[in-house]
Amino acid sequence: MPKVSVDIPQQLLDDLNCHVGENRKFVSQSDAIRTAIRKLLDRMDDVDTRHGRVKE
Repeated sequence: MPKVSVDIPQQLLDDLNCHVGENRKFVSQSDAIRTAIRKLLDRMDDVDTRHGRVKE
């Protein structure tokens, strides 16, 4: 799996870390970020479909 580095504001990282760890929603920061990206891309696909920008 390729690795990607990003710079994010500390506040976003702090918010993310509230959901990461034992007995929380995500097991790691990477898991949380992958999930967020998937959800964003799904929403973008929905918007593209509504606007007729999806190629068959």
